[in-house]
Amino acid sequence: MNPPNDKPHRIFMIAGEASGDLHGANLVKALQGKKPNIVFSGIGGKAMQDAGVKIVVDAATLSVVGITEVFSKLPGILSGMAAAKSFLKNSRPDLLILIDFPDFNLRIAAVAKKWHISVLFYISPQIWAWRSGRVTKIGRLVDHIAVILPFEASFYRKHHIPVTFVGHPLLDEFRVPLPSPTHPLQDYPPVIGLLPGSRESEIFRLLPVMLQAARILSRQMDIRFVVSMAPGAPHDAIKALCLPFQNDLHLEIDLNGARSVFAKTHLVVAASGTVTLEAAIAGTPVIIIYKVSPLSYRLGKALIKVKHIGLVNLIAEREIVPELIQDRASPELIAETVLKLVNTPSALEAIRHAFADVRKRLGGPGASSRVADIALNMLNKDRPKSEG
Repeated sequence: MNPPNDKPHRIFMIAGEASGDLHGANLVKALQGKKPNIVFSGIGGKAMQDAGVKIVVDAATLSVVGITEVFSKLPGILSGMAAAKSFLKNSRPDLLILIDFPDFNLRIAAVAKKWHISVLFYISPQIWAWRSGRVTKIGRLVDHIAVILPFEASFYRKHHIPVTFVGHPLLDEFRVPLPSPTHPLQDYPPVIGLLPGSRESEIFRLLPVMLQAARILSRQMDIRFVVSMAPGAPHDAIKALCLPFQNDLHLEIDLNGARSVFAKTHLVVAASGTVTLEAAIAGTPVIIIYKVSPLSYRLGKALIKVKHIGLVNLIAEREIVPELIQDRASPELIAETVLKLVNTPSALEAIRHAFADVRKRLGGPGASSRVADIALNMLNKDRPKSEG
């Protein structure tokens, strides 16, 4: 039994995406290393559960991309919100840690404030890109925000919101150098990675387009392809989509995740998202593609206020890799862009050099440890001061 002055702290965490689940698990481990006497509960996935979090709601029932696509998962989202609200009301944890997933998490933050529960938001909503009016709501509901992109801290400081730039958590996962590419740039045939994402909706929207582009390319040159099967992705669906292309493509399905694909490819075609930043850290040139429903795209285009959607281009503050979005994400234009790059080694090298600058801007390893320090300060009622 714990002495009265050593009562366990209780933290409730919410991560609604696969990447957030991983970052949440790493944060739990960092906190456990600094203060073992913490009880964790929350919404997340297998990574958080394996790290010691009692999962109240499986995040797989919540994850969705696109404005109109949310309706397909609305029952799960509403059920998840009800479960989170009930837990906060009945259990009153000492701290609520929200990881990305802003539309869901900000609603839960409002409930936390009602019950006087401190709120730490880890990984900023992209309000600098769209719906910037949410900054007022964040300032009202969040006690501290830990940001992972270098330009975000100044945005929040400008609005007088306590903020700390903690660096990008992906850097913690790349401390050990990746193996040398199996196919150096000068070797042929070139090997192209196809990374359609991890969500079922993304895969069904993007993988057929990628494979059609691969078919066009295979008619023009000797070329090989590797399809990445992300952890948590619907494996049977990916295999079924690839099956009609197996006879006329040199096609491999890689079960070991994106980093395995980076290590053996000259170039990857990837769904917009964190994986494109992983490619930059690994030094593998990337072509970013994305498609959502026509209505989601029209609504998003009206709201988005940045020139690029790719994280590497946003961080570099210029287009260092191609972005093929919506109608431009056609098999023909993807094939044309791949062909142009693989036939221009100097262009691939220029991307690699630009990636080195992106890595520098991301800060050093240790994001999870720095967020853990902020969380512990908040648990001790000693609010961290805003830092760069």
